[in-house]
Amino acid sequence: MTETIRVDGSGGQLAGFRIGVTSDRRSGDLIDALERRGAWVFHAPALKIAPIAEDVELLADTAAMVSARPDLFLITTAYGMRRWFEAADAAGLGDDLLEVLGAGRIYVRGPKARGAVRAAGLDDVGISSDETTATLVDELVQKDLSGLTIGVQLHAYADAHQLARLRASGATLLTVTPYRWIKPEGSERLPRLIDAVCTGQLDCVTFTSAPAVDALFSTAAEQGLEEELIQRFRRSVLAAAVGPVTAQPLIDAGIEPIVPERFRMGALIRLVCDHLAEHHVEQLRTPSGSIEVRGRSVRVDEVQVDLAPAQLVLFKALLSARGAVLSRDALTGLLTSTGAGHALDMNVNRLRKSLPDPGLVETVVKRGYRLHV
Repeated sequence: MTETIRVDGSGGQLAGFRIGVTSDRRSGDLIDALERRGAWVFHAPALKIAPIAEDVELLADTAAMVSARPDLFLITTAYGMRRWFEAADAAGLGDDLLEVLGAGRIYVRGPKARGAVRAAGLDDVGISSDETTATLVDELVQKDLSGLTIGVQLHAYADAHQLARLRASGATLLTVTPYRWIKPEGSERLPRLIDAVCTGQLDCVTFTSAPAVDALFSTAAEQGLEEELIQRFRRSVLAAAVGPVTAQPLIDAGIEPIVPERFRMGALIRLVCDHLAEHHVEQLRTPSGSIEVRGRSVRVDEVQVDLAPAQLVLFKALLSARGAVLSRDALTGLLTSTGAGHALDMNVNRLRKSLPDPGLVETVVKRGYRLHV
């Protein structure tokens, strides 16, 4: 894509919402699906997969795996399995790799990995019940692994703890990582996405890989915004992860992402739609008319109201308070990250001028502000 912000003007379940997309691979499919539902999309790819031709380590690890002929194999991702064979074929090792895998016992992390194994003409002897490496390792360590060699096809975000558990059981491990993460074209947008989260301009950010989460946090730390970013995700910005592996670094940071029951792109899109519609649409009847806020879309008595980020933050806070008074200190604190904390009164005045009825926002002398309800 050539634009940082992609806009779809049609209505839909996500009309009014702004969503950040951090993925590189298959990002077009995700962006198109969100836009068809009315969302504004900010695409800031965090990482991309390195080209096979540049991955000398992958070929060396493949040759070592073929030479060692492991007793067991763990296949964690369908894409990794396919890419592994693509690299092996290019190096003239495809037939050898197929023969070695066929001679061993193969365990798979989930149905997609199983499908890739079977597409190669192979079969597996076991599958994780919840599509996680941890559960697969739980099953294996109950067996006698002493003296066995285990070949592990890693995804780009290796779980060192699970590998250590296998080694502690007495097994010798050989690993291969068919894809590695590097910075993609467009990665300069990532700081702008972080700024958008911290200033309340995004309603949701989607993640399809754990390394993308780590890249987001490390970039925010370089900007001095990591804590602010995390707090925004905890308070108001929805984090959506495609599966538990992707979700884990968010959870470790104290963020509660939504995760679909089926760890697939389509399921993630449906969950984002349903969750935003159910939890991020606010409505209130007032003497000035009915108010509806959907993301950045504000309607008062059927009149569309365009609010700048600082005024939108104020209005959402007042709406959530349902007529209760919010102190000047509390409102100033909300505006600090927008760069408008020094001008609360100015932003309140601008908010009033943008509304069909300026009296909707009331001043409570020596206390603060509230909505007239």
